[in-house]
Amino acid sequence: MNKKFLVNSTLAGIMTFSLFTPTAFAHDMLDDVGIEKGAHEADLNEIPKIEGNKSLSNWKEVAATPLKEYDGVENNTADVYSHKGYAYLGTHTQNGGEGGVRIFDMKDPKNPEEIAKFADDIPGTWQEKVIVKSVNTPEFKGELAAVSVQQLNRNNPDSKGGFLLYDVSDPHNPEKLGFWEMDKRVPGTHELYLTVQNGKPFVLSANPYADYYTHGESKDFALVDVSDPKQPETIYEFDPRILPEVSDDFNGYHWDSPDGKTRPVFNHSAMSDTNGDKALLSFWDLGTIILDISDPYNVKYEGRTDYAPDVQGSAHSAALAKGGNVLIETREVYNPTKEGYEESYGYTRIFDIKDPANPKELSTFKTDLVDNVEDGITFANTVHDPKVHGNTLYLSHYAGGLIAADITDPANPVQTGQYQPEGAYFWGVDVDRNYILASDMGNGLKVLQKNNSK
Repeated sequence: MNKKFLVNSTLAGIMTFSLFTPTAFAHDMLDDVGIEKGAHEADLNEIPKIEGNKSLSNWKEVAATPLKEYDGVENNTADVYSHKGYAYLGTHTQNGGEGGVRIFDMKDPKNPEEIAKFADDIPGTWQEKVIVKSVNTPEFKGELAAVSVQQLNRNNPDSKGGFLLYDVSDPHNPEKLGFWEMDKRVPGTHELYLTVQNGKPFVLSANPYADYYTHGESKDFALVDVSDPKQPETIYEFDPRILPEVSDDFNGYHWDSPDGKTRPVFNHSAMSDTNGDKALLSFWDLGTIILDISDPYNVKYEGRTDYAPDVQGSAHSAALAKGGNVLIETREVYNPTKEGYEESYGYTRIFDIKDPANPKELSTFKTDLVDNVEDGITFANTVHDPKVHGNTLYLSHYAGGLIAADITDPANPVQTGQYQPEGAYFWGVDVDRNYILASDMGNGLKVLQKNNSK
């Protein structure tokens, strides 16, 4: 199968912070790009109507539920997260953002019911990422949600970036607890992760370009103690200058790498292992950085992935497999014909990180989309976010839909299915119990359920 996705080049230009041009393309051209792409309403109408396939191996689409409109405003989806029978959908930038997070009751996966909207109270922002965990500290007991907040335009005096903390113990009635606010010069928190380590909750916050815009006063990664959600406390920030290959004159964005190229460096995403002992920072062309956070007050750098001179970095997101010993690194490469690099859209790399100081590349996983370079610049063909469930890797792939791969042998991943409904544009994916959740930017929440007859 060799599908082409002729997507209008304006797909890339939907995020327009101040200093960013609205026709920009990707992260690695600062001041010519917004922090995320996706599509606004006009672009979604221009995505070709692909003859779809509504199955993913032996999984079948059982629901397609659009977001509710509020005051006549239609928002589009961003990432999706599942927790205790509820789906949490972040929202993107369509119609001015401010779509908040939507909660869906998944009691009947064939009929998801949107029951609440929250985290929409900061003007001029969008809420891409949400993570929910059970927390029990002296200051708070219940279900805690962390929500990323990003400014659409930093010149808006009413907007501010960072992350919100909410009590969602009663999903029908979320209650605001606190806000971790960033320097106004920084767009905000993009991707984040909420982890609980020995009963204590921490937020891992990726704040792209913080180092650049604050001239080093703030960093692109922060580890925040949220034991008291009303008073989040920053306890650590990562500075790339600690690495011997990054010189002291690093300006917070452009890195003169040892391979002779000037590469973009910023923290796009952050996540941790199950126990909250290890942090993975997706630091674009600096690779996936591995930190030991087992003692959050004494964080130690362990290692990072690297790239051949002809490979664009673009470390976008990460996932773990095999008990945390295998790293999945997705690379969002939007321009497959960038001078000096291989001709390819973004694909997935798989590493053995049992020795985090020396990550060993086991394999690369490429779909049939990544070599379709004749169409020019488009986000439709690059991989986006990864999730692992058992020995199956799930990848959101924008217009390519969802991809499933068997990683029983991480050195030999094998594609097992592709879910590509007509007109889809997938941002995120999550797996919970007996269903897969997917955020289709223009079409809302998609639900896939296992077909036990196969």
